[in-house]
Amino acid sequence: MTTPGLLIAAPASGTGKTTVTLGLLRAFTGAGLVVQPFKSGPDYIDPAFHHAACGRASFNLDGWTMPGTLLDALGDKAGDADLSIVEGSMGLFDGVAKPGASGTGASAEIAHRMGYPVILVIDVSGQAQSAAATALGFARFDPGLPFAGVILNRVASPRHERLVRAGMEAAGIRVLGALPRRGDLVLPERHLGLVQAAEHPALDALIADYATFLTAHVDLSAIRDAARAAPRAPATTPATTIADSAPPAQRIALAQDAAFSFTYPHLLDAWRMAGAQILPFSPLADEAPDPLADLVWLPGGYPELHAGRLAAADRFRSRLAEHARTRPIHGECGGYMALGEALIDADGTRHRMAGLLGLVTSYEKRRMHLGYREATLNAPMAGLPAGRRLAGHEFHYSTVIAQPDAPLAHVIDATGAAVIETGSHRGTVTGTFFHMVAAR
Repeated sequence: MTTPGLLIAAPASGTGKTTVTLGLLRAFTGAGLVVQPFKSGPDYIDPAFHHAACGRASFNLDGWTMPGTLLDALGDKAGDADLSIVEGSMGLFDGVAKPGASGTGASAEIAHRMGYPVILVIDVSGQAQSAAATALGFARFDPGLPFAGVILNRVASPRHERLVRAGMEAAGIRVLGALPRRGDLVLPERHLGLVQAAEHPALDALIADYATFLTAHVDLSAIRDAARAAPRAPATTPATTIADSAPPAQRIALAQDAAFSFTYPHLLDAWRMAGAQILPFSPLADEAPDPLADLVWLPGGYPELHAGRLAAADRFRSRLAEHARTRPIHGECGGYMALGEALIDADGTRHRMAGLLGLVTSYEKRRMHLGYREATLNAPMAGLPAGRRLAGHEFHYSTVIAQPDAPLAHVIDATGAAVIETGSHRGTVTGTFFHMVAAR
C-alpha cells in the first residue's frame, strides 16, 4: 500500500481540526483527486461530515480497540484513492495510560503505523512568537514521527501573522497556511460534540465555504506534496472479521434516523461484505422493523431529543415486542435506553419507551460517562456467544434510575477498573451503554 496520506492533528481539542479537515477534503476532491477520509478514535459524528465533504465513507482508526491487523485492513480502504486524510482526536499524543489491542488510542500512533506526516493546527489566539514553542515541542516530542508543518488558525491580523511566522521561521517550523479568525465558519455543537451532519441545514454550502477559505489561505500544493505513506503489503486479514467471523445475522433491521444514527461505518461495511442484508427503518416515523429480519439493532444517538415522538410510536413499539418473542434485539447506548421502560428528559418529563427491558434513564441531572470499555459477555448478544470479549467506547450523559434485569457483561475501563454500567438482558433482548468497536 503506497497511497500517500496526512494526519491533521492539534495540541488540544477545539483548535479547528475539523474545519481544516473538511476544507481540505472538499478542496482536493474539487481539484479532481480521490480522497479517502479517516477519523482517529471512536467518533461517530466527524466521519459523517467527512463523507459529506468528499463523497467517500470515512472509517475510524483506533489503536486501543482495534488490533493491528484490523487497522491495516481499514487502511486498505485507501487503496484506490490518490490521497488519505486522517482527522486526529484531542491532542496529538493524547491516549490512555494502559495500552489496549495495539496502542493507547493516540492519534500519533496512527500516523506512525500508516507513515502519514502530521500537520499541526495551532490556535494562535492571544500569542505570537510563543506559538513556535508549542509547535517545536510537538515536532520534537517524538523524533520518529514525520512532521510536515503547521497551519495557523484564528489569526487576528496581518501583523499578528507576521509575528507568528517569524517565530516559526526562527524555530525551523514550516508554515503551510494561516487562517484568519472567522466567527461565521463554526459548526454548531451539542453535548456529544458536533450536531449531526444530517441535521445541519445547508451543510454542503458551508463545506464549500470551508474549501474556499482553505484554498485562499493555505498552500494546497505544499500540503499535497507533503503526503507520504509507509510502504506495506496489503492486509492479510479482511475487514469482514471486525466483529466476528460472521455478521450477527443474515437480515439485520437497523434503526436509522435522527434519534438512532451512531453506527460505525467499518461494522456496517464488514457485515455487508460478509453477505448480510441491512434493512433500515425509522422509529421516529413509527416504522416497524422488517418482519423477515433475523435481528433488530438499535444504535446510539439522541433519543432524549425525540422522546415524545418515540413514546407515541405505537406501531414501532408493538412490532418490536412481536419480534422479541422469537428473535433477538440489541440496543447500544441510546438504543439501549429506547428498549427500556422509560426515559426522563432534561425537563423532568417521563416518556414511555419500548418496555422490553426494565431500564429507566434520566437526563434531568446530567452526568458524563466517557471512556474505553472492555466487556466479557455473561449471555449471548446479537450473534456473539457468552464469554466473548468486546472492545468498545462509552459516551453519554444519562443517569440510570433503575436497571432490574440481569447484567449482560462484566465491563472494565482502560485501567482495568470495573464499570457499573454492565448492560442488561431479558429473554431475547440485550442492551449496552458501550458501543462495540471490535471483538477480541
